Amino acid sequence: MKKVGVVGCGLMGSGIAQISALAGYTTHVVEINDDILKKGMAKIEESMEKGKKRGKITEEQFAAARKNLSSSTGLASLKDCDLVIEAVTENTELKKKLFKDLSGIVRGDTILATNTSSISVTEIAAVVDKPERMVGMHFFNPVPVMKLVEIIKGHTTSDTVMAACREFAVAVGKEPITCPDTPAFVVNKLLIPYLLDAVRMVQDGVATPEDVDKAMVYGCGYPMGPITLLDYVGLDTTLHAADVMYAEFRESKYAAPVLLRRMVQAGHWGRKTGRGFYAYEGK
Repeated sequence: MKKVGVVGCGLMGSGIAQISALAGYTTHVVEINDDILKKGMAKIEESMEKGKKRGKITEEQFAAARKNLSSSTGLASLKDCDLVIEAVTENTELKKKLFKDLSGIVRGDTILATNTSSISVTEIAAVVDKPERMVGMHFFNPVPVMKLVEIIKGHTTSDTVMAACREFAVAVGKEPITCPDTPAFVVNKLLIPYLLDAVRMVQDGVATPEDVDKAMVYGCGYPMGPITLLDYVGLDTTLHAADVMYAEFRESKYAAPVLLRRMVQAGHWGRKTGRGFYAYEGK
């Protein structure tokens, strides 16, 4: 594996592109338009500059990563990639359309990976030519810092593809775990009920967002409270994951609280919109 493509240069895509380029892979990033692409590439540059100042990245690694990175606004530029990782909005139909288009552009042996946190890899693979090459690679935010990658084996994913993705994950400095194509995989299956319970406590007046966070940080030693984490992950992303899990399992622990749904409807999605349970305007 030598050339990696990344579709989407937002929070997740920029991080994936950065660690790929730093690991020595020729990395090409694709975005929907020049303005978003420019912002995404600037985010990579800024992140690597911070890493250099902190001594995490050497001057030589920084220069090499820059040379490894290229970008465009057309999927056709990914035709020679060995691996293409998608990091676009968590929307099933959008991802299916993207991978259907990609499977007609890239080589027949190119591995196609989705960074989804909750959508079925098998469902996406159904629209792909040679579905055995479709796999899930769920990175965690912020990608340059978080060590875990969930590698998800869809119903048709080949063992060869799984092995190649594990090898790539290790090469970019991550700790891979594998799991079958079950809703929310491993981390979110544990995390989502915890986050939803935190929202219910606020909704029912049991505790304020601040006190819920303090309880878990100072009482359980968590580095971040659940309400702060919700704002960081995105209330919209959490709601989508919860709805997917509830539709699959029909268990009350996955049912989204009314407060969460109303906040998403109001556009209060967390840090990304400047307001969630906490306000971030001007920060």
